[in-house]
Amino acid sequence: MPVIEYVYSAHSAYAYLGSAELMRICKDHGARLVHRPILLSPVVEAQRGKPFRKRTQQHVDYFFGREIERWAEYRSVPIISRRPSTHDADYSIASGMIIACGESGPETDKMAHALLEAHWRDDADLSNSSTLHGIATAIGLDADRLLEEASSESIQNIFRKNTDWALTNGIFGSPTYIVDGDPFYGQDHLPLVEHALQTPFKPGGWSNPAVE
Repeated sequence: MPVIEYVYSAHSAYAYLGSAELMRICKDHGARLVHRPILLSPVVEAQRGKPFRKRTQQHVDYFFGREIERWAEYRSVPIISRRPSTHDADYSIASGMIIACGESGPETDKMAHALLEAHWRDDADLSNSSTLHGIATAIGLDADRLLEEASSESIQNIFRKNTDWALTNGIFGSPTYIVDGDPFYGQDHLPLVEHALQTPFKPGGWSNPAVE
């Protein structure tokens, strides 16, 4: 069975835009999706990416505005027309709920997609326990159990380890899909992910000068 390692944050716009398509690819090709929710900011900044508030207005309006609009239209994904009002809130418990569902499986897939959709379609606050309870309940999961486990030290430790793993492995941001050790960054690379499941790409041989 082919495996896709799915590295993403629970509040990522581009993870949401690619979520349904990713699930379709996994179903069509019998791939196992391994979820690795991460804390995004330290991963982005480790790659010298700027925090949101330090980017130019033009950069924000394009990559966190127009690009989102176009991809939402292209993929027929319902989405609000602005950055969610609580986008900077703590989403560690939301991430913990995904982890508590298990590394793989239909419940994990449903939980991840439901959180992303609620945040970007309904402006849901992913730091609010009542909101998280409602999201889990709406998709038929045991919200009380998931919330309890999500805040536990063992689950939050997995969340931290996922983030450390992403830092160690040079992950750029969310979403990143890894097929047989080959990373594909960004939901716009899902066609390449699907291709790799059918016909693996040749091993990389590119060489660059060292970055100062």
